Amino acid sequence: MSKFQFPESIKSRPVYGTLETRPGKAHLFVADAEGAEAILDLAAQDPGLMAKSHIIYIAKGTDFADKLRSLGPAQFYEGPTYEASVSRLRHVLENAHQGLQVYLAGTEGLMGQAQNEVMQAGIPHTAIQTEHRGSVARRMQCVHCKGITEDVMTDPFVCAHCGLNLFVRDHYSRRLAAYQGVCIDAEDPGNVPDPVELYK
Repeated sequence: MSKFQFPESIKSRPVYGTLETRPGKAHLFVADAEGAEAILDLAAQDPGLMAKSHIIYIAKGTDFADKLRSLGPAQFYEGPTYEASVSRLRHVLENAHQGLQVYLAGTEGLMGQAQNEVMQAGIPHTAIQTEHRGSVARRMQCVHCKGITEDVMTDPFVCAHCGLNLFVRDHYSRRLAAYQGVCIDAEDPGNVPDPVELYK
């Protein structure tokens, strides 16, 4: 299993559940990497679900794609990255009918960005199911230069855009689908603690 129990934190930090079947005429799954395991688990509980499902999947170096295809979804798309897949997601949402059920699974970065797209299409975040699987790396925004650094695994980390040493905060922006990073040595330049792995 690739589940991780996140420690309790501030209110803005997302909380993830376990995907559950909901009644609906159509079901949209968006997942990356080990997020496929959540879809496989759900399909095992409700095999008939896949006949009404559209799966958008980003493998990120894993080998779950064939297992997902073997479930027999109504539609299956495998993209190389989220950025390459977002046009497919937008097309599905533009053509969706009332009652579409949305399931997001995998990394926080994927779920946050996909949830943002789904909400922009008019579906409230409370109607979107999420399940974290796999990497605990974070998508971080530098509050100073506004650049986004993907897959942050250490605290502090160096902003990929402006080079500042940033403290990894739990404050999360749903609009940006990113956590916020703040300069850790602004008052004492160069006084930066050794980076430690997140959640260690």
